[in-house]
Amino acid sequence: MTATKEIFTPDGESNSLIKQFRRVPLTALRVFESAGRTGSFAAAAREVDLSPSAVSHAIRKLEDSAGMTLFVRTTRSLELTREGRLLLEHVQRGFEEMRRGFQRAQPEQRVAPLRLHTAPTFAVQWLMPRLTGFMAAHPGIALQVSADTDYATFEDDRHDIDIVYGVPQPSRHAQIPLVVEELTPLCSPALAATIGSVRDLYQAPLIQSDGQSVQWGGWFSANGLATPGDFALAFDRSSMSIAAAVDGLGVALESTLLAERELATGRLVAPLIGRSTTVRYVAHYLVHPHSLEQDTATALFKRWLLGELARSAPHMAAAGAGASE
Repeated sequence: MTATKEIFTPDGESNSLIKQFRRVPLTALRVFESAGRTGSFAAAAREVDLSPSAVSHAIRKLEDSAGMTLFVRTTRSLELTREGRLLLEHVQRGFEEMRRGFQRAQPEQRVAPLRLHTAPTFAVQWLMPRLTGFMAAHPGIALQVSADTDYATFEDDRHDIDIVYGVPQPSRHAQIPLVVEELTPLCSPALAATIGSVRDLYQAPLIQSDGQSVQWGGWFSANGLATPGDFALAFDRSSMSIAAAVDGLGVALESTLLAERELATGRLVAPLIGRSTTVRYVAHYLVHPHSLEQDTATALFKRWLLGELARSAPHMAAAGAGASE
């Protein structure tokens, strides 16, 4: 059609172009975009919820308003003309800009944070180094993390999830055992050079973790030996015992899970692995109210936590497969 050039006119004819554009219904542009993208009036009809004849009629009206042919129709195909391809590109850009505008104009939605309470050493030694992965995978979930040795009560609505050390107190909440942990003597490489057998520990400075469920007495008993009478150092946090062992202050009896980074980097070694009886037990549990079973953020965090534990200790991760109520 000779009028094809009129819709792409130079600046001198911009007024007529604006008037021409204002005559084009937005609905017709939506129909055109769908038909041009799908290459089918029938597909466009399904997408915009119109009949195929209504789509065909809308396209004809758009062509009349624009003064150009947008499609070449045959009995078996529907193809965009050069003008149709050019117009489709700009129409799609326009719809995308409108979508962005509506998105930016929406008021910010305040999402309640997931409030996590956890045992201190688990937080420092294992959880914190991995939280970057959770936050990257779930940017819409804000986390609030607090750590101490008390249990979260939930009744005061201050926490959603609790990761506790030791068997949780009996309650009506969901209680999920996490992972079987291994307790074994850990020390610096220099100190490990002096330890070739369990009995060598009698001559080594031992670090006691007072807050542990299983302490040196339980480990020596499992290995058929008497517990030494004195310890070089004692701490009330396993994270402090691990740090002291890294600094060469003695041998700590700690979880290989909690000391994973130090073992991986060689700052700590386990000199008696394979030469002594390793104590294994479920040290940590996940606790949360049953009312949060269907909560999306809670479910995503649980899935992520169990997955990370399975990767961290694949041969010991069976504990998290079930839940005790």
